[in-house]
This record gives sequence, structure tokens and C-alpha cells, in this order.
Amino acid sequence: MAKAWQRPFVNVFRHCRVGEWRRCSREGDVAAVTDKSLHCAVYRIRGAPSSGGYIQLPGTSTQSLGLTGRYLYVLFRPLPGKHFVIQLDVATEDGQVVRMSFSNLFKEFKSTATWLQFPLICGAGAAMKGGTRVGASDARWTCLQLDLRDILLVYVNRRYGHLKSVKLCASLLVKSLYTSDLCFDPTLTVAEAQRARLRVTPVPREMAFPVPKGESWFPSDSSEASPGPVQESCFPPEADFLGRVPQLLPHLGASSSAAQDRAPSAGSIAVSAPVPLHTAPKGGGLRVLTAPVLLQPCQAPSVPRPLPEVSLFCERSEVPTGSKPSASAHARHKYAAGNGVDVSTPKSTVVPAVRGDVAVHKPFGGKQSKQVAALAEHPFRQRSFLPDPILRLKGVVGFGGHSTKWALWTKDGSAVVYPCHAVVVILRTDTQEQRCLLGHTDKVSALALDGDDVLLASAQARPSSMLRLWDFGTGACLSLFRSPAHMLCSLSFSRGGALLCGVGKDRQGRTVVVAWGTAQVGRGGEPVLLAKTHTGFDIQAFEVAFFDETRMASCGQGSVRLWRLRGGQLRSCPVDLGEHRVLELTDLAFGPAQDGHMLYVCSRSGHILEIDHQHMAVRHARRLLPVWMPGSPVSQKQTFGSGPGISISSLSTSQTTCAVGSEDGYLRLWPLDFSSVLLEAEHEGPVTWVRVSPDGLRVLSATSVGHLGFLDVPSREYRVLVRSHTAPVLALATECSRGQLATVSQDHTVRVWDLATLQQLHDLRSPEEAPCTVAFHPTRPVLFCGFSSGAVRSFSLESAEVLAAHRCHQGPVTGLATSPDGSLLFSSCSSGTLAQYHCAATQCCVLRVAANVVCQDAHPTPNALVLSGDSRLLAFVGPSKYVVTVMNTASLEELLRVDVSALDLASARLASAVALCFGPGPPGHLLVSTSSSTVVVLDSTSGRVVRELPDVHSGACPSLALSRDARFLLMATDRAIKVCDYPTQACPGCQVYIGHSEPVRAVAFAPDQQRLLSVGDAIFLWDILGPLERSPLGSAGDSPGAPPTCEASPDARQLEDVVSGAHGLPRQQVPEPSQASPLQLGICAGPLRDDDGAFSWSDEEGPLEESHIPEGLHQDSSLPVLVKEASGAGDRVWGSPGGPRGLSMCPHPHGWPSARGTRKAQVHPSARPDCYKHFMARYKTSSLPKSASISRGSAERLILKAVMGYNGNGRDNVVWKPDTGFFAYTSGCLVVVEDLHSGAQQHWLGHPEEISTLALSHDAQVLASASGCSSTASCCQIRIWNVPGGSCRQLISYHSTAVQALAFSPDDELLVTLGDYGDRTLALWSVATCELLSVTCLPEPVHGVAFNPRDAGELACVGQHAVTLWLLRGPNGSLQGRREPLPEELGTGELTSLCYGAAPLLYCGSNAGQVCVWDTSASCCFLAWEADDGEIGVLLCSGTRLVSGSNTRRLRLWAVGTVSELRCKGSRARSSSVFMERELTLDGAIVSAVFHDTMDMGVVGTTAGTLWYVSWAEGSSTRLISGHRSKVNEVVFSPSTSHWATCSDDGSVRVWSLAGMELLIQFQVLNQSCLCLAWSPASCAHPEQQQVAAGYSDGTLRVFSISRIAMELKMHPHWAALTAIAYSADGQTILSGDKDGFVAVSRPRTGMTFRVLSDHRGALISTVQSRSKEHGDFGAQWADLWLAASSDQRISVWAADWPQGHCELVDWLSSPSPTLMEGPSHPPSPLVAFCPWDGALLACAGLSVRPEVVFYSLRQKQVVERILLPFFAVSLSLSPGARLVAVGFAGGVAGVGGPRPSACLGPAPCHLPTERVLRLVDCESGTMQDFAGHDDLVQLCRFAPSARLLFSAAHSEILVWEVTGPWAAGGASGSGPPLG
Repeated sequence: MAKAWQRPFVNVFRHCRVGEWRRCSREGDVAAVTDKSLHCAVYRIRGAPSSGGYIQLPGTSTQSLGLTGRYLYVLFRPLPGKHFVIQLDVATEDGQVVRMSFSNLFKEFKSTATWLQFPLICGAGAAMKGGTRVGASDARWTCLQLDLRDILLVYVNRRYGHLKSVKLCASLLVKSLYTSDLCFDPTLTVAEAQRARLRVTPVPREMAFPVPKGESWFPSDSSEASPGPVQESCFPPEADFLGRVPQLLPHLGASSSAAQDRAPSAGSIAVSAPVPLHTAPKGGGLRVLTAPVLLQPCQAPSVPRPLPEVSLFCERSEVPTGSKPSASAHARHKYAAGNGVDVSTPKSTVVPAVRGDVAVHKPFGGKQSKQVAALAEHPFRQRSFLPDPILRLKGVVGFGGHSTKWALWTKDGSAVVYPCHAVVVILRTDTQEQRCLLGHTDKVSALALDGDDVLLASAQARPSSMLRLWDFGTGACLSLFRSPAHMLCSLSFSRGGALLCGVGKDRQGRTVVVAWGTAQVGRGGEPVLLAKTHTGFDIQAFEVAFFDETRMASCGQGSVRLWRLRGGQLRSCPVDLGEHRVLELTDLAFGPAQDGHMLYVCSRSGHILEIDHQHMAVRHARRLLPVWMPGSPVSQKQTFGSGPGISISSLSTSQTTCAVGSEDGYLRLWPLDFSSVLLEAEHEGPVTWVRVSPDGLRVLSATSVGHLGFLDVPSREYRVLVRSHTAPVLALATECSRGQLATVSQDHTVRVWDLATLQQLHDLRSPEEAPCTVAFHPTRPVLFCGFSSGAVRSFSLESAEVLAAHRCHQGPVTGLATSPDGSLLFSSCSSGTLAQYHCAATQCCVLRVAANVVCQDAHPTPNALVLSGDSRLLAFVGPSKYVVTVMNTASLEELLRVDVSALDLASARLASAVALCFGPGPPGHLLVSTSSSTVVVLDSTSGRVVRELPDVHSGACPSLALSRDARFLLMATDRAIKVCDYPTQACPGCQVYIGHSEPVRAVAFAPDQQRLLSVGDAIFLWDILGPLERSPLGSAGDSPGAPPTCEASPDARQLEDVVSGAHGLPRQQVPEPSQASPLQLGICAGPLRDDDGAFSWSDEEGPLEESHIPEGLHQDSSLPVLVKEASGAGDRVWGSPGGPRGLSMCPHPHGWPSARGTRKAQVHPSARPDCYKHFMARYKTSSLPKSASISRGSAERLILKAVMGYNGNGRDNVVWKPDTGFFAYTSGCLVVVEDLHSGAQQHWLGHPEEISTLALSHDAQVLASASGCSSTASCCQIRIWNVPGGSCRQLISYHSTAVQALAFSPDDELLVTLGDYGDRTLALWSVATCELLSVTCLPEPVHGVAFNPRDAGELACVGQHAVTLWLLRGPNGSLQGRREPLPEELGTGELTSLCYGAAPLLYCGSNAGQVCVWDTSASCCFLAWEADDGEIGVLLCSGTRLVSGSNTRRLRLWAVGTVSELRCKGSRARSSSVFMERELTLDGAIVSAVFHDTMDMGVVGTTAGTLWYVSWAEGSSTRLISGHRSKVNEVVFSPSTSHWATCSDDGSVRVWSLAGMELLIQFQVLNQSCLCLAWSPASCAHPEQQQVAAGYSDGTLRVFSISRIAMELKMHPHWAALTAIAYSADGQTILSGDKDGFVAVSRPRTGMTFRVLSDHRGALISTVQSRSKEHGDFGAQWADLWLAASSDQRISVWAADWPQGHCELVDWLSSPSPTLMEGPSHPPSPLVAFCPWDGALLACAGLSVRPEVVFYSLRQKQVVERILLPFFAVSLSLSPGARLVAVGFAGGVAGVGGPRPSACLGPAPCHLPTERVLRLVDCESGTMQDFAGHDDLVQLCRFAPSARLLFSAAHSEILVWEVTGPWAAGGASGSGPPLG
């Protein structure tokens, strides 16, 4: 309710009582006057900005307005020819104050973290005085609208809190200021807004400017403007409006010194009344930025968003001269155009900008920058990408920078605060976790922390020392201010934090002491300068007394002074040092004494002075002497007396001790009486800083060599916290298998770091020669390093020794790179030599040396020598810096030479190559960074320029890297790093990150691709917050269909996904050229080939289910023939009977007998098209079940109860009839019919393979489903189902690879089936007889087909570059097609989706995100608009609404009611009347959708395996069906059997209810696979606190709380992937096994791993299971019994008492691997489980040479029972109720002695593929039965604890079976074959 009074708006002048001047203040010439045009009182402010004339709201800086309105409206008028300034202070949610300044005095946009400067130009013209722009001569009344929330979000990435203050300065008239959460429109009334259906708010009466009758806010469309004074205008005489100004992008018009005719630096805001101000740089070209008018927020889905217009045709609609549209008509035009004020200039073109907020006009004769030109070509590409920010600084490796003096303890001693160049680091000493405070732009020179850990102060060295005050708890910067001292070298807080003192030097080199009051900083105030004084004495240390904040002390050369703050002045008095006044004093500290407090001061001569600060006298003077004196034969103890002392650099005191750091490298701890040394620690370098923790138990020390550590006094142990380079880092290299980082520095060291802990592993020093470059061997623990002497050395990281040294170079080594396969090493030097080494063996040897190959004067960058991912290509800069050469790595044969200086002919200077980077995998891109601030992408094969990224960095980019999935481009730009959205073609979105204080030398992605590294002054490790998507969702590469046959295929597929997705990058395969005019069809029907018959299924189907193919297809005369067109142009017609061109299909007579075979015209295989629309079946190695069945009789042992999940891999595989309630979808090979009210399911079985698509007849009586071809049939199955009875009516087949789409005719008499890109046929069937009527062979892949809903004789197809309209001729179904290519203005893209609208409209979606509208009667495309950023795969239309779904996960609702009217305009039609009504973002690419006829509600399917219920009326999406997208790895159950959980390769852990089978909770870990899962047992101390433990592929173990729905613990007990996990019987211990064979024992309560067992080392741990020992001791005395099984057929059984730390081996089972295997085949890992019905038994599978399940007795130590299997088992589960065993089979060998299939003849073992069955075995009766239902091998089966449910999983599909009858509770008899 606190904000209620601010609604709907607040008049700020009235709120602050302007005129009374009590709540506000004024200065200078401020007066109230009456404005003639507004007829009201306004306030006039006169004078120059520097003269001090202003109005400030509120009156003082310590007060705050506290206004929370999102929008600020300023009603003002600049005085002609004068400068004005509007200054705002805005507070963020975290308390940060950001200052915004708007003025016509500014020339360019500037920004820092707390300050934004916007140029604001008002009026039609502007004068220039001395090169400075001044206000316009005819400035008018202007309403400036600022979206404060978006400004903070876009420019400083902070959330808006409230408006703190406003300051109006200099020459302007002000009516008032208003704040509101509403976005007002000055052009509309309420009635007009309702009539236009626009949800906008008219401007309130008191905010509105008067508009004369008959005039409007904006000029008519026909008005022309010139840069000169306005002669005629339709504007009101004194009105202008500027809205949404702040969303201008600051990098729009980056100027360049090389080309003065480019646009000026952007961010300038031009307010035009009525024409925009033309701002010109010095060189000439003009650029106009017109601010938009009151666009609605893009985030609100309920507001219709104006559509940017696609420049489909070159014409633009015009209003006849003299016509004046009405206000409502003009409002509709404005919202439709989306470009704000539509101002036309002579021969200008309006191009919408990125955010829809700025229109860029290019006047005639002017020039544009490359970025603006790129925007003109791709106006709707986003400049920014999400998430923003995408990086977070995780940690830095380094200490100091400006000095190594400053390091502070926190109050509790748990963390250390220290500077690392420009970053302030807070390091926890126990966990090594870092928190980094960013904001400084130069090295931090001093730190101070108050006694309560509330305020942290930091000062930077240059420029003009800036200070920051931080909230230590949150890390937020509370204040940023400049110090009177030019450079601060010391800071000190008072104990309470109310006083901050600093010491530094002014510009004349004099010492300055400054005091600030900081008491109000944490409460919204600013620091206050209390006192400043200059002194002529040297000050090396300064400290505020902890017992009195008004007293301070300082020391320096020969002086100790005591300071006092009194009366706003700092005064000091010296301490009489007597004979010690010649000492160089270095540090001081206040400490305790018997009679109060003592001041301790140390010196470089070893003296320590004890000073009584009250009497200002030296009480004691002692001197520290070295342990060994020159000339002394024996060592001596440290004493105080005469002789050479030890130079003391720092000291610190506690209540009982004094710590001293000295230049001899020792940290010594003394008692306060300095009687003897208590402790000492020797360091590698001089100690520069010591600090004792507040509790006195730890002593922090820093050294000049960059080490930071602490001495733990109780344990007498020293721990190093930070090691760092002491000079800039030159290069880096990463290692994949061990997660290591190597760096080389100018400090002559090579260091190896652990990327996980950021701890130093190795330090290689070379005092005589400097290391230059470094590289890891990709497979062996070897490090290569190049030196300035020309030597290349290899080091062993295991033995820490030099393996080899080579001197092939005469100059410093400039490049070093190893091939990814580990066979070759390359090095280059500054003298131009290139050397090739063989490094596959232990000893590296030289193969070739080539002279004068590499550039000798190139930039010294770490990316000057690079290799491709396939180890085939080597690229480098040379032989000159303008040339890039590509060689073959094996032979060093030159393949390509590219002159980069010729790429930019317009540049005044020649561009040289700076850094290189290969793209990952095909299509073989090479990225080149040039000296002209450009990144050029070259084809590494042909050398052609694929694309160019202009102005992506300032100056030369010394290093760049591309992520493995080609998603992010990383660049080093001076002292910052830049991350770009690489797939975006034009003007890719970039994010810039600061933190480095020196130029960044090298950047790289970490091996896990989840982090990135940047090095320069220090080593920075950044976390990537957004997932690295392998490809656009649902793209080709994202499909799991292709088998992994090539090792390089993952990277190849990933890059192919990116370059062939929705972003428009070059494709890997060249698209087939479209059919040009005249049409030359060059594909002829080839000879026929026999197909060995239709697919034959199980015996119950019988011979009835055959393909009904007319025999006429066997005759040559009735073949579909594609005839070459000889000549002619004009219309392109397919299928004209008897015509000279086209494709004709002759009808087939009815009544011909059907045949079991099909004959097809030979179709040449086609490459997969560039669209995700095509179905790609998931690759499977399993085969169809031979004898499995699922009958529904009462004797069945299992009944399929539920199917969990939806197949997101299908396309259009969801059907819904709202009138009847029929709802069906596919999951694997099943058609699932579900009641949406009760959730009850029916399962229609019969398809042998994964179902690709569905279609429902219009009367909802017939359902068609299609699946892919299988190993037993060469054609795809299409099943025709009777919906009321749920039975399969007919089985038909014709297509050879996959069915892409199905569609029923409007009268439900015909069914059309479309083959995929490999089949390329269109078949037409009779629904009544299921006979094939006609088949058409298509010359190119087609992506979709649809019948005209009003005409059963018309259908349409979409494909590559064209739409094909088909007509049915005659009663026999002959098809005649007409192909219409896309207009040239739309490019040569793929049309991927289609739907019919109102007659005669056809909507088509493309893979570029466009929707184009066709007039089917005229066969032309008349309208197109940009509907999405990615490929549109789903289009649905009903009435005046259109739904589009794309692979960007967006579902959008469009209002297309006016499209029919636009059809009459033809090529002049524009998309202005098409509005987007709603938008929803789902969890995956949209692959299926079905909606009610009203389009208000529908069901949508995504590639994530989710079905959503969408309600447009509510703007909501509700999850209906949910499943895993990737392979399910485990199913576990809660002890109460009320819930169950699953884990998957997609990294998710999902918790479901067992009763309703609904998804309740999902825990998601990005970029990791969850491989194992365990539910905590019921025997825990708190049974209500249920937990789930999950193991991941990165070796981490996470514990999730079910009740709290949160992650409670994350551990890293393994280096390799976790493969098995289990809780102990009491739930207090977790046992986990990994793929390397290690078993770790951890305690979740403490998060510690206290034992690791390596008995199974070298083999994957497949099973870990634990239970209480309830059935005898089995020879062991402990209470817990657990087992582990590994992939080498070994099983160990253990007894343990974990609370006492005891663990004892009980039994060990092992078996040799089968010796009868052929080839590389191996049995799966053994499966083992404790038998639930006999605790003394183990059930084992895969332990012997034959496929069987054995029961092993732990008491008898022998096998007591065997169950023979036909194949090896891949999954095993034992029922806790009856003696039932469920088994899933793996592919492989039918073992010797087992039941062998009849197809297996001879003595040799039979290699048969897997059967996709679930076998249920009754161990009591010896019967078994197989159950089918999965479309792949059953890799997982689990009985529920109740024994009444059985869960089975095949890949991502989960089936729930109900165990019926006595099987659920105990033994039962059954029919079936007996066990052998």
C-alpha cells in the first residue's frame, strides 16, 4: 500500500511544493513566468550550465524523492540557442545510485557503472559555436518520457528501485515533472484506443499540451522536410513528444578515425519537431536518429506489438498530398509502423532498428557505417543475446598489482579481503570460494574494512584516485567519489565505520591527509568530506585508533605524528623520537598495554619502538638482529642490541602477541614484551604485509613475490592462500583430461594451475631466458614451452623434468601449437621460421623446418599459429602480416593464401592479420582478427569471405576463441573481454566485461566449455551462465537419429546445427538451386526396381494387413515420368496431361487386385534440408521382438497401465478434437489415447518403430499414424485406426524412409502421405478402400502438405524456395501441380510450414522466421513479415487468428483479420495491420500444435518431450504431459511408496507422484548428465526430511531435499563420472562408484568423503547396493552389508560399521570375460542385487560366459540356482513381493548352453541384435513371458516397493506395468515355457 498514493501518476512539482522552496531548492536566475502557448505558469531557468542556475528536487542531497514510478515525464522547452542539462539520480534495488544526465551540450554517449550521459538534441535545427552544438533556434515544448527501469537494465544491468533526485539546470522552461507506472500516449483518446483495440492510456489532462482543433501531434505522411527551417508543419505550434528514449544503443554509430564519413558515435537523442536534427561528424556524412513515440513495453504479452516491416518490395505506401488522416487512423498507422514519428526526407529509407525504438534515416548522398549498413540488410536481428549478463566472474588468480601490502581479515576471521589489480577479492579461507567486486578501472592502491564488516573502502591508483564504498555483505557499490588527493596510498576506517581517513599525494607531490564522514552511506546518503590538510612530512602508514575514532597516528621517514580531528580540521603533533629520528619507519599498529594502549612502530633498520601516545614519548626501543651474523662461527638467537638489524616492513598486534614481517622472508610472532620468538615461518620472498586476525589465532602475511597465506598459531601450520605471477601474463593453454591451465609470464615463470581449485601445481622458473608461449600435449602429461632464446622444451608434469629441448629457431618463439590428435607439434619464431615436430612418442623429434614462412613483424599474439579440430590444417600469419596462410599439417604443403589487406578496399590503411582461430569442425571456417577492428570469417578450403563482423572491437584484437558449439565468440579488447553471439549474421549481439587493469593478452574457453579464461594482469576465470546449446532446438543436428559412426561427428554435428539453423549462416551442404525460369527439369524417372513386398507383421494381423498398391504401378506406361522442358518461359506447370513440360501422374483403375510388392521410381538420395521440420528417427541398435505380445486377457502377468512422456522427436504427433474430447499423442511406437479429465490412458500397439506423425479425420472417426521403416521391412508402416473401437482397420505402406506428413481431405475421403527428404514421394490414398490412387515423385524435398479446407480437390506443398499448388483432376485422383517460387525479395530460404486461411489465402512459414501470405487464386505472394528469429515449424489458422511456433521455443498468436483486405493491394501491401496479440515461451522447439476453432485454447508439443495446454485468453501454459528428453538412467522410489524419481542424461532429476503419475518437482543441472540416483531410506533420524542423492558425469554428487525443494549439498568425491550410488541402511552414509572403479564413502551431514576403496580400479562400477544385515553374519561382525559390481565381471560384498569407520570384505565373485566373443563385442556390465525374498542370496547377471541369471548363496559360497537367458541382460529387477525377476536384454551373443533362437545354426556363437522385450520370470514356477511395447532395448526395469507396479525404460520412454493377481503378493503359477 506504500505505493498506492503514487497511482496513477505523481506531479513532482506539486509533491515538492515548488514555489514555496521548502522541499526543494533553487539557485541563480529561476523565476515563475506565464507561457503564452500553454496558457499556464511555468518556471524559467536562465544562465549557462556553469553559472549555477538550477532547480533541485528535493532540496538537499541527503534527502530522497522515493518515487517508484517506472516512467518519468519531463515537460520542458529549451531556450533557443542555449545549453541545458537535466540530471537524475536513480537508486537501484541494491542501493546503488546511478546518475543520468541529458543535455544538448554533450556530443556523444558515455557511461560508467554509476553514470550515464545522453546527448539530447531538441528542435528542427541547431547552431554551431566554435564547433560546439547549441540548442535549436525554434525549440518547442517537449515531453521527454524516460523508461527508468529499462535504462538501468540495458546500460548498467541493475534493477530499478526509485527516483532519488532531479536537477534541472541552465536554459530551459519547465512546466512540471511526472512519474507513473503507466505508459501514456499523447495521440489517443479513450474512445479511439478502444476502437483500435489498443491497450494504451491517454495522457492525463494536466500533462497534455494544447493541440489546436484539426491538428495532430504528428505531420501527415506526405509532408516533406528539409534540414533547413520548417516552412509548413502539421504539428501543433508548440508541441513535441519524445518517448522510450533510453533504449538507444550506445554502440550504434561508433565513429572511426580512419573513415571520417561514417556516422558519429551514437546514443545521441534527436527530438524532431517536426523534422529530426541532422547531426554530422567532421567529415560530412549525415545521420539522423529519431526517437520513437511511446512504444509499448515488449515484455508485456497482452499488448499488441507493432511489426517491423519486411522490405519485400521496393515501393512504400503513400498518402496523397494534402490528405490528413484522422487521429485514430494516424494512431493505428503509428502503432503498426513501429517507427515513432514518421518523418520523410528526400529519397530516404526508413529502416527499423534492433529494438524497434530508433528509426535510422539515410539521407540522399550520405554514407553509412558498416554496422548501420548491416542493420539495413538484417533489420530484425537482435544486437543483444540472453542471458544478459552471460558471464560471471568466478575467481581470479593473482594478488596485489599496485603493491603487495593490502590484505585484511574479516571480523570473524573466516575470510580475507585483498586486491588483485583492479578487482577486490573476498576469499573464504576454509572453502577457497571467492567473491569478486568489480568496478575499478585501474589497480587498487588501498583497502579498508570497518570493525563490523559493514563498509569496505577501496581506492584506485589512477586516474585521480577514485574511491568506492561497498556494502561488504552484498557486494554492492554504495558510493563512488573522487578523492582530493591525486593518488591514495593508504586508507583506514574507524572501528564503527563512521570515519574514513586516507593518505596520498596531490599533483604537486605533496602529502595529503583526508577525512570523510561515512555514517550516512549505508542509509542512502553520500560520504561527506570532513577535513583535508597538507603536510610536509613523509607518511608511510596511517591508522585510526580503534579506541577513539577522533585520534590517528602516522609514521614515515624520521617522524611519528599523532593526529586529531576536531572542529572540522585535522591537526597533528610530532612524537619526540630522540636518537631514533633518523630511522626510516615503515608501519605502525595500536596495541594493548598494562596502563591503556600502546603504539608500536617498526623500521627498516630492525627497530621496534613502543610509543606512549598520551605522553607522546618513546617508552621502549628494541632492535631485531639476524639469526646468523657475518663472521660468527655459530648461529645466534634473535636479540635486541647493536649490530646490523633485519629490515622490518610490517607489523600487527593482538591482545598478547605482535607479528613482524621482514625482508629476510620471515614472519615472526613475538610476545608483547619481545622476550623470545614464539613462532616463525619462512617465505620464498620478502614479507611485505602482516595482519593478525581479530581472535589472534591466525597471522596473515603477504610477500613481494605475490604469495598470500596465513600462519595458524594453534596448529603451527602455514597455509598458502594465493600464488600469483608478478608480471603480466603473456599466454595460456588448457588441458582437457586433468583440468589444468598453464600460463607464461614476463616474470620468467611457467606455472600450471588446477582449474577446479585455482591452486598452483607446478612452477617452472627460467631466470636467464623468458618463456613466450606454452601448449599442452592433448593426451599425455607433457607441457611444451617456447622461450625468447628460440628454444622449445618439453616438460613432464609427472616427474617435473625436461624431456627434450630443441633449438630450431634463431629468434624468440612466437607461436606454439599441438595437433588435437597429439601427433604433431608446431612452433614459429620472430625470424620467420616454422618447425614441425613428431610428439606422439615420449621423445619429441624434429620433422621439418621451413624458413621465411611466418611473418617476422606480426603482432605478438598467442593466436598467431592455430590448427583445425581435425588436425589436418595449420594456419598462421605469414609470410607478411597482411597474408594468412593455410597448410597441410602432415606435409606442410601450402593449400591457401589469403591477403586480408584486400578485404577492405575502402579503408585508408592496409589491414593486417592479428589473431587466428579455427571454427569447430565442418564447414571449416577460419576466423581472422585484423588491425582494422574487424573479424573476418574465411572458408578454409576456398578462402572466400563467408561473413564479416565489422567494428566488433576497438584496435587490434590479440586473441579470440570460438566455443565448441560455435555459439559464442570470445575476444580480447584492450582491458576488457567481449562475448558475441556468433550465429547472428548481422551485427551480432555483444557483451563487454571489465575487470582487467591492463590489456588482455589471451582468452580461451575452458575444456568443459562452461567457463572461459582471460589473462593479462592476472588470470580471470568466468562462469558462462547460459547453457551452451549444441544447436538451435530441434535443428537437424539436435536429432539423435544418425548413428555415431565417426569420431569427429559430434563436433561436426554441433557446428552444422549452428550454421544450418535459424541464424542464416552458411550451410554445410550447398542447397540445390531453385528452378529458374525457363524451367529446366533435369531429373528423369529411372528404371524400376523391385521391392520384396509389403511389410508383414505378427501372426494376429495375418495377411489382411498388406499394402494395397494397384498393379498398374508395375506397368511402365503408368509410371510417373518427369520430362525435360525443351524451351519456353512463362508459367511453370506440373502434371499437365499431354503437355510438353511438367510432372504427370496417370490415374490407376479401381478394382485392381492388391499386391504384396511395390515398385517405385528410383529417387536419388538427398541431403537433409536446412530445417528442423523433418523427422529423424532416433538411432537404435536393437531389433524387433520375435515372439512378444501384450494381450489383454485375464491370464496376463503384466498389464500396461501408463506411459510416461511424449515423443518430442516426432512431428505433428498430437491430435485433439475438442468437440468429442478425443486426445491422442505418440510415445515411441505407441499411440496413447488419454482422457484429459480423468487421466486414464488407452494404448494402441502395432507399430514396429518410432511413430513420426499423426492425422485425425475431420469427423474424428479415423486416425492415421505412420512409423519409419524397420529391419524386417523396407517400407514405412501407415496404420488406419478406427477411433470409436480403438482397433487397427488397415495397414498400408509405400514410402521407403520416413513419412513426413499426413493429411485428410475436408470430406475425409482422401488421405495424402508425404515422404521425407530421402523418399521424396507424394502418395494419395482412398480412405474408404485404403487403395493407393496416385504417386508423385518430387524433384526436391518437401517439408509439409495441406488440403484446402474448402476444396477437397486442392492441396499445397512447401519446400525449397517454392510453393507447389496441386489440383486433383478426374475421378481417379490425377494430380496436376504448379510450382511458384519465392519472390526474390524474400531470399532463397526454405518454406517449412503452411496452413490455409480465409479464402483464398495460404500462409507459409520459412526457416528464416518469415511468414508469407499467398493468394492461391492468383498464385502470387503479396505479403510477408518477420514473425520470429528462428525457423517456423508450425502454422495454424482459424478465422482472423494465426498461431506460429518455431525452434526458438516461442509460440505466438497473430491477428490477421485485415490480411484479406490487403490482398487487393497486391505488391503494395504492407504488414502494418498484422499484430502479435500474445506470445509464450515454452521449453523446447515447437513440433506439434492443435487448437480449438476459436484459437482460444490448444495443445502444443515441444522437443523437450512436453505437451502444454495453452490458453490465449489467460495468457498461460499448463504442463499436460512431461517426460525426459534424453536417456533415463535410474528410477527410484520413496520408502513410503508415495513418490518416485527419475534421472536422465539431460541433467534433470524429476520427482513424480505414484498415485497420479504427475510431475511434482524437477531439479536441473545444466551441461551435465545425471547417471545414478538414490532415495534416502526410511530409517533416517528424521523420516519426514526425505532426500535424493544424484551422481553426475563431472564427478559431483548432489543431495536434494524433497520437502524443501532445494539442493542441500554438493560434493566432488570423484574425478570421473559417477555411475552408481546408494545410501547406507541408516541413511547417514552415501556410497558412490565411478567409471574408473573407485568407490567413495561420504557423509552427507558433513559433506566429507572419509574413505575411498580402489579394489575395482580400472573398471566401471555398475552397481552399488546396501542393506542392513538381517540374515546371519556371513562371517563378518558389522551391521551393514553392501556390494559393488564392476564392468570387468567382478563383484565384492562388504560388511561395514560406518559410524565407527569399519569396513571388511565378506566375499569376492569374479569371472573371466567370455572368450567366445567375436570382434569388439563385449557383454554388458554385470548386474547384481540382494535377493529380497532371501537375504542370503545374490542375484547376478552377466557374471559368467553364458547369458543367465544366477543366485549365489553368501552362506554356502556357491551358486544355488540358474536361470538361462537367450541374451545377456542389460537390466534386472527382483520383486520384493513374489519371486519374480524382470529382465531387459542387451544386444550381443547368445551364450553357449543357453536357449538359442532357431535362426542360430552351427556350433559358433550366434550374433543377434537385441530384442526390445521385457521378460518376466517366475522363479518359483519356472515360467516366463515376454512383453513388447518399447521401441528400443529395455535398459532399465524396477519393481516398486509395493511389488504391484513395474517400471521399464527404453531411452527416454517410461512404461508403467501393473503386476496382476497373485504375482503381486507371492508366488503364482503361470503358463509359458519352463526354465531350462
